[in-house]
Amino acid sequence: MTPQITCVGETMLLLTAAEPLPLDRSPLLSMGVAGAESNVACGLAALGHRAAWLGGVGDDPFGRIVVEGLRERGVDVSGVRVDPDRPTGLFAKDAAPTGSTVHYYRAGSAGSALGPEDAGHPLVRAAGAVHLSGVTPALSPGCDALAESLLSDPALTVSFDVNHRPRLWGPGEAAPRLLALARLADTIFVGRDEAEALWGTPTARDVRDLLPEPPRLVVKDAGNGATEFEGDREVYVPAPPVEVVEPVGAGDAFAAGYLAGGLRGLDARGRLRLGHLCAGRVLRVAGDLAAPPPARLVDELLAVPDERWTERAAAAAAAAGGGADE
Repeated sequence: MTPQITCVGETMLLLTAAEPLPLDRSPLLSMGVAGAESNVACGLAALGHRAAWLGGVGDDPFGRIVVEGLRERGVDVSGVRVDPDRPTGLFAKDAAPTGSTVHYYRAGSAGSALGPEDAGHPLVRAAGAVHLSGVTPALSPGCDALAESLLSDPALTVSFDVNHRPRLWGPGEAAPRLLALARLADTIFVGRDEAEALWGTPTARDVRDLLPEPPRLVVKDAGNGATEFEGDREVYVPAPPVEVVEPVGAGDAFAAGYLAGGLRGLDARGRLRLGHLCAGRVLRVAGDLAAPPPARLVDELLAVPDERWTERAAAAAAAAGGGADE
């Protein structure tokens, strides 16, 4: 079936401690799948939408685990390129509620071998809607050229999560490059603190003043809330309080929920609420992915009055006991 959104970027094998211990003290490690764009594809698929992931893996066991893991989650992986000469990237994570320590083993990976020619892939052209993140242009010159090609194509509707990863960039490289790419997007996702660190913009309005070109800008302010700018219109939705187990992956879940809201024809408030609901589920688990709230609960929470939104959403999350992955 034709995907509604194709997500483009690198996906790696994820290693985490199987118990709540540091990696070097855990007797067992758990294997999973990690990648900003494939996380979004999984989130969209879990919400009932047709999503594809376009990327590369090595011809190795890790690559097969990645592809099968995404397929099992309902993601279209028919466009994945298996590279016989480059390995699948590896990502190890020491999880903690205040932030994780990450260890990348991705230099020369199959995912970094993507290039501008991939912008013409049938999955991209069939969907007409693409999601990518600022991780991709940091991986290699070819990946950077691919990101610019996708973002510059008037035939595509492109969402871009700035997703700044300082360890992937050289000194002084990230801020100007991510700003130039963000200005080409149809929808931008960026954290308020992330934007301030990159561009010196302390408020959501400051970010919009810096980025007036994109039709939609979503500024996420951690546990406080998120603001959507569309033209001159500004809509803010507070985030329900959540007991955080581990934060990595929550931004991808937010993007998946928000984009799913757009596919469903929700208004700005509905898009932001669905983003918060999906992010909240991931915040309550140790992994990068979590099952979204049940459809009936989503419909109920999207309809509650503004004055009851955070209270009702927080109560629903507590009653569910978190967002256990499925």
